[in-house]
Amino acid sequence: MEGNPKEKLLSRSNDVKSEAEELPLYKRVWEESKLMWIVAAPGMFTRFSTFGVSVISQAFIGHIGSKELAAYALVFTVFIRFGNGILLGMASALSTLCGQAYGAKEYSMMGVYLQRSWIVLFITSLVLLPVFLFTTPILMFLGQDESVAQVAGTISLWSIPILFSFIISFTCQTYLQSQSKNIVIAFLAAFTIVIHIFLSWFLTVENTFGLAGAMISTILAFWIPNIGQFIFVTCGWCGETWQGFSFLAFKDLWPVVKLSLSSGAMLCLELWYNTFLVLLTGNMENAEIELDALSICLNINGWEMMIALGFMAAASVRVANELGRGSAKAAKFSIYVTVLTSLVIGFVLFLFFLFYRERLAYIFTTNKDVAAAVGDLSPLLSFSILLNSVQPVLSGVAIGAGWQSIVAYVNIGCYYIIGVPVGIVLGKVLHLQVKGIWIGMLFGTFVQSVVLTVITYKTDWDKQVIVARNRVSRWSRVDPEERSKDASDD
Repeated sequence: MEGNPKEKLLSRSNDVKSEAEELPLYKRVWEESKLMWIVAAPGMFTRFSTFGVSVISQAFIGHIGSKELAAYALVFTVFIRFGNGILLGMASALSTLCGQAYGAKEYSMMGVYLQRSWIVLFITSLVLLPVFLFTTPILMFLGQDESVAQVAGTISLWSIPILFSFIISFTCQTYLQSQSKNIVIAFLAAFTIVIHIFLSWFLTVENTFGLAGAMISTILAFWIPNIGQFIFVTCGWCGETWQGFSFLAFKDLWPVVKLSLSSGAMLCLELWYNTFLVLLTGNMENAEIELDALSICLNINGWEMMIALGFMAAASVRVANELGRGSAKAAKFSIYVTVLTSLVIGFVLFLFFLFYRERLAYIFTTNKDVAAAVGDLSPLLSFSILLNSVQPVLSGVAIGAGWQSIVAYVNIGCYYIIGVPVGIVLGKVLHLQVKGIWIGMLFGTFVQSVVLTVITYKTDWDKQVIVARNRVSRWSRVDPEERSKDASDD
C-alpha cells in the first residue's frame, strides 16, 4: 500500500465525519435509529423466541411437579448457562471479525471465519460434555438436595443435543447479524415457538409423556431454526460472503482460538454471575421455595434481558461496521443512540415490574408460598432490569471494538472480587438470605457498568478505527504464517 496507512484511515474517517455533520441532529438520530433497529428488532424477537422455548418448557415441567421444576431450573440456569456462556462468548469473536470485515467491504474471508468458528466451538462442546454426563454427582458435591440432583441428572442428559445446537445457532446468527440479514432468523424463531407450544402440549398433556415429552419438544425447538439458518447461509442467500466450504477453515486456527477464548472469558463471566446466585440459594434454608422463586424471577429478568441482548447485538454490529468503514464519529454516535434507547425502555419496565410484583409468578407455579417469595424479591428484580438495560449494551460496544480481553478483567474484578463476596456477607453473615446475595450481585453489576461507561467515554475512537482496519488487513492476508505472527502482536 502506498502512503501512510494511518493518514489514509484518518482521512477516510474525516470524510465520513463531514458527511454526517451536514445533517441536523434529529435526522442523524433518526438515521442511526433505523440502522440500529434493523439489527436490534429481529435480534430481540429471535431472543424472545429462543428464551421462550426454555420458559415454555419450564411452564409445562412446573405443572408436572415442584421437584422437576427445581431440577430443570438448576440444569438450565447452571449447566446450560455454563455451556451457553462459553459458546456464546467464543462466538462473539466472530462478531468482531465479521462486523469489521463487512464494514471494510472485505467479504471474501467472512465465510472462512464462520467455518473456523464452527470448528473451535465443536471442539469446545466436546470438552464441556463431561459436565452434562456427571451432573448428579456434581450437584450433590455442591450441596444440592439429592432427590433434586437425581432428576437434574436425567434432564442434563436430555440437554446434550441442546448444547451442540449452540454451535450452529450462535455462529450463524452472528454471521448474519454482521450483514444485517437477521430477518430470516426471526421468521425461523417464530415458526419454532409455535411448533414448540404445540409439541409441548401434545407430548406432556395430551399423551402424558411427562418429562421426556417436554425435553423432546425442547430439543426439536433448538434444532429446527439451526437447519433453516444453515440452509440460508450455504445455499445462495449470502453470495457475497459465503463462497463455499474451504480447507482454509482448518488453517491458522490459533489466532481464532485466542480471540475466541478472550471473548468467551468476557461473556461467560457475565452469564455465570447469576449461576452463583442460584448455587448459593440452593444451600440456604427452605431451599426449594427460595430456588423456585429465584428461578421465576430470573426468568422474568431473562425476558427483559432479551431486549438488552438485542441492543447488545445492535451495538456490536454498528460499532464494528463503522470502525471497519473508517468512521470514528459514527461509531461513537451509534453508542449514544443505542445506550439511551435501551435505557429508556429499561426504565419503563423497571416501573412496571416494581408495581406488578408477584402476580406474574402464577404463570409458572400455583404454589402461593413461591408466589409470595417472588413478590418479596420484586424490588431487586426491578433494579436488575434497570441495570441490565445498560450493561449488555456496553458489552456489545466492547465486542464491536474487539476489547474482549480488557472487559474480561473488568468482569473478574467487579463481579467476583466485589459482587460475590458482598453478596455472601449480606446473605449468610448478615442473614439476609437470597435478598442479600442478590443485592451483592447488583452492586457488582453497577460497578461494572460504571467502569465500562468510563472506558467507553475515555476511548480514542480515531485510534480504534486504525486498530480495526489493521486487524481486517492482517486477517485478510493469504499467508497464514504471517497472519499468525500479526495476531500474536494484538
